[in-house]
Amino acid sequence: MDDERAAAPGPPPSRRQPGGGTPTVGVEEELFLVRPDTGAVVGAGPLVAARAALELGDLVAGEFTDLQIEVRTPPCTHTDELHTQLVRLRAAVAAGAAEEGLRICPSGTPVIGGTRPPVGDHPRYRAGVELYRSLMDDFALCALHVHVFLPDRDVAAQVGNHLRPWLPLLIEMTANSPYYDGRDTGYASWRSVLRLRIPSLGPPPYAESFEDYRRIAAAMAEAGAMSFADLPFWDIRPHPRLPTLEVRCMDVPPDPADSAAVAAVVRALVVTSARLVERGDPGPRSISELLRGVYWYSTRDGWSGRGLDVLSGKMLSASERANRLLHHIQEALDELGDTARVIAFFDRLATRGSGAHRQRAAYRAGGLQHVVHDLITSPSGPEACRTDRKGEQGGEQKGGQPNLHSPGRFGPASRHDRAPRTT
Repeated sequence: MDDERAAAPGPPPSRRQPGGGTPTVGVEEELFLVRPDTGAVVGAGPLVAARAALELGDLVAGEFTDLQIEVRTPPCTHTDELHTQLVRLRAAVAAGAAEEGLRICPSGTPVIGGTRPPVGDHPRYRAGVELYRSLMDDFALCALHVHVFLPDRDVAAQVGNHLRPWLPLLIEMTANSPYYDGRDTGYASWRSVLRLRIPSLGPPPYAESFEDYRRIAAAMAEAGAMSFADLPFWDIRPHPRLPTLEVRCMDVPPDPADSAAVAAVVRALVVTSARLVERGDPGPRSISELLRGVYWYSTRDGWSGRGLDVLSGKMLSASERANRLLHHIQEALDELGDTARVIAFFDRLATRGSGAHRQRAAYRAGGLQHVVHDLITSPSGPEACRTDRKGEQGGEQKGGQPNLHSPGRFGPASRHDRAPRTT
């Protein structure tokens, strides 16, 4: 879910305007706690959070269910720093889990176990259960949330309009939840499917201004579809208590290197969109019903061969959509120093697929327990991303600049696609 302490703001707003300076970025990762012998999730979140808090303070907390734990980076200017923080946070909670005889597992849904999870002791969580009832019986989900410093609420609302068409691609890139409680769901991101059942989750509405955004949230709460009008849980939101724009649609990736790369993509999208807003462009009026349909398609097949480009209305290959995204944000990526990191990430997607591909490959190699074992031993040290900023995995042009234009790059990892079901 969310906590207001995540990704607290960096330097004063005057140094962090959309058109100048470097906006800070922060990340929240949610992780499951599992037994190393069986791979089943365990309701030890409060215990492990208490242990890890001795080192991390409020950078770690419990989550919606006791099966989970959440870590939060401080705001970072550079994604190298962000990756280092994620590695440190995962290591600290892994040490706390080990003291309880457990491991941390970066998966969007519990691979083994998870039905009727114990809900955390928080008034907001209890309110969600009271409102949505049995829809919450299997709501044990782990996400990646990215916060980008953007203090102007009206600009943030319109930036959200620009980001809406890119959300399905972010889901595809991070899909990491094909299994739930021992079965293959047939989807790449079952976490996203479970969220789409809730009327107040998923893509946000188009908003003319922040006041318009607030009016829509208030109407949803008045209609009984949302618990708190001041705390909507749409996949893009100007955070109600932080000067950030938060993007919340992603599954937690297996590796922190990928989390840092996705954060770089999101920040570049926010920077690019903020500049468009400053030039008077309030964002495309993407049809909400169409966007929700594209969401569903993205959750099913993940990083696959084809998908709908919402802006053009055309079915395009993964490589075409990836290149369109990169061309759209290239100027911001170059300015922020993140081009090589993002290209390396897209090359990894082309080579090995998303986390869902990885989980299914692990299943074929050794069953469900092997899936969990692969996730809990996922590389998390600096070596996992040592080439991101050098461009060694991203392809180069003369002069060492990463090449965004290689024909056919960023295509699907077809050898991993659509593994057989386990039931």
